[in-house]
Amino acid sequence: MLDTISAKAPLVVCRGVGKSWETKGGTVTALDGIDLLVDRREFVVFLGPSGCGKSTLLYLIAGLEAVTSGTITSGGLEVKVPGTDRGLIFQESSLFPWMSVGENVTFGLKLRGMKPEERRGIANELLRKVGLGDAADKRPDQLSGGMRQRAAMARALALRPEVLLLDEPFAALDVQTRSKMQDFLIEVWRDSGASMLFVTHHIDEAVGLADRVVVFTSRPGRIKSIVPVDLPRPRDPRSPEFHALSDHLTDLLRDEVDRAFAEQERVR
Repeated sequence: MLDTISAKAPLVVCRGVGKSWETKGGTVTALDGIDLLVDRREFVVFLGPSGCGKSTLLYLIAGLEAVTSGTITSGGLEVKVPGTDRGLIFQESSLFPWMSVGENVTFGLKLRGMKPEERRGIANELLRKVGLGDAADKRPDQLSGGMRQRAAMARALALRPEVLLLDEPFAALDVQTRSKMQDFLIEVWRDSGASMLFVTHHIDEAVGLADRVVVFTSRPGRIKSIVPVDLPRPRDPRSPEFHALSDHLTDLLRDEVDRAFAEQERVR
């Protein structure tokens, strides 16, 4: 059933979305029958076993892949190709190593024809917001992993997207840096006014960040459950309420992880 969380017009709408590929071994179906609404300024986390299509759905919404069935709209317009209304952040920062951090941040604005002095001012402002006020003239290899991801967020925010899509952006970070980046992301979300769609394998990360957690089945990925997270921010991971939600999500995922693991063993 299509999710209905608000009487207001949702920002992102997925209706009957499916995605499959033809391979030498036959048709591989990654996603099947995805129905989802995402409100403006909402933080939604995709959670599920490896290979369940979480990242695939993110790329479909970004316009990097075409749906096999169903439709996706963003801001009322059908998604066919990438657009500046949707920003995407990958696991790796994907900054251009030959450019300065400031040039990376405003690369999209340069393509729009914005004058250099205007771009410089925007780069400085965004880098200050993400805690990198002194990094504009540095190269990406002079930054730590967490700092590079902050710069990638600044680059995505430079185009003022309505939706920010994040594909496990903290996966390569150590535990302490990951926790700091989660806190930082909540600040970015509140300040930017964008909706966030965030892919993770980590249950505690999902509970710590989300307004709602979308739990996927093993492949072909379908929505098994949508779990609201009605905890005040900042969230205390030691609280009984936090643990109760984590336990509930663990129970929802247990069978799906087992099925995904069994399928991987069959393929081997």
